Amino acid sequence: METIELEVNIRPGVRGDLPALEWDGEYRHFRRLYADTYFMVEKGQAVIWIAEAANEGVVGQVFVSLSGARSELSDGLTRAYIYGFRVRPMYRSKGIGTRLLHTLEDDLVQRNFLLANLNVGRDNHGAIRFYERMGYHIIAAKPGRWSYIDDKGRRCDVCEPAWRMEKALLRTRQRED
Repeated sequence: METIELEVNIRPGVRGDLPALEWDGEYRHFRRLYADTYFMVEKGQAVIWIAEAANEGVVGQVFVSLSGARSELSDGLTRAYIYGFRVRPMYRSKGIGTRLLHTLEDDLVQRNFLLANLNVGRDNHGAIRFYERMGYHIIAAKPGRWSYIDDKGRRCDVCEPAWRMEKALLRTRQRED
């Protein structure tokens, strides 16, 4: 079997990327959530990172809250919250998620953040293994209750039991490089 090297560029997201984050309609219901996140980007409270493959478009994405209403997640000084992290299925296991995570962690270190945290579904064993391999560890069980307004203006309530995972950044960035 021939292996084809995939050329992927990791870059900050821009407003024009928002439609591509819907992944051909699969995540259309998050349209308002994406717009809200981009509003936070414009205010300096968040960052969107995009993995873009040549001739393929957006193949991965991750959002980082730098400062939010819940200071235990992101306090604007030491702690940032990672969410909306996904790589299109056909591009998984090619190092794209690792590159996205390293890029966002390097950015957080440059901003002097000390901790990165995230929630991962308790039944998402592949993602849990990925985050553990990347140096994150489980610090708490979370009920995973949250809500959003979908693209049709309806409130959607989500219950996805999760693990809160965390990583100390400054001590670990001399690691695998």
